[in-house]
Amino acid sequence: MQAKITVTETWLRKHRHLYDGATRHPFIRSIRDGNINISAFKTWLGQDYIFVRAFVPFVASVLTKAYKGSDDGNGDVEVILGGVAALHDEISWFKKEAFKWGVQLSSIVPQKANQEYCRFLESLIGPEVEYTVAAVAFWAIETIYQESFAHCLEDDSKTPPELKETCQRWGNESFGEYCNSLRNIVDRQLEKASDDVITKAEATLLRVLEHEVDFWNMSHGRT
Repeated sequence: MQAKITVTETWLRKHRHLYDGATRHPFIRSIRDGNINISAFKTWLGQDYIFVRAFVPFVASVLTKAYKGSDDGNGDVEVILGGVAALHDEISWFKKEAFKWGVQLSSIVPQKANQEYCRFLESLIGPEVEYTVAAVAFWAIETIYQESFAHCLEDDSKTPPELKETCQRWGNESFGEYCNSLRNIVDRQLEKASDDVITKAEATLLRVLEHEVDFWNMSHGRT
């Protein structure tokens, strides 16, 4: 018997071109091919540190929505709580890497693409935003990083040794399993969602993909 195609799978097939643009961006390919300009990497490092700090209250809001809007038996709260806990270590990692690369985080000014992405996250925090919609954004943001950096760890990659740790942070199998757990949460929510919520959730996925491409463009020196 053929397995039922989930909503997220339908979306990823429908929007494959945009999804590939986010997960196989020239910035990521330049890391994978070993020809990245280190100044571009440093730009990404500083800007992403700012983004992650804005990501914390967003994820905390998803946790609150899960507590109020999910079935306790599915373990949504525990999965998302794991993501919240991991962000403390992630911020510490950014500080350590910034010191290693000579990036002064205190002097970093968020660029336009970063500002717009952070404003988008903030727009999803309010109680009027459905759990399903916020969960889609959370899953998509995490998964794009996982797939992007996992691409840089494939056997035929030429990722510079000094960037392997960065790629491993998001490209490892354990993080991939976590992203799959988030996807399962999203698909369970979408199965019981109204058409209106599904429409908003799909639009949110597209916004995430567009913001991710813009963020990579910013890091890569594109406009």
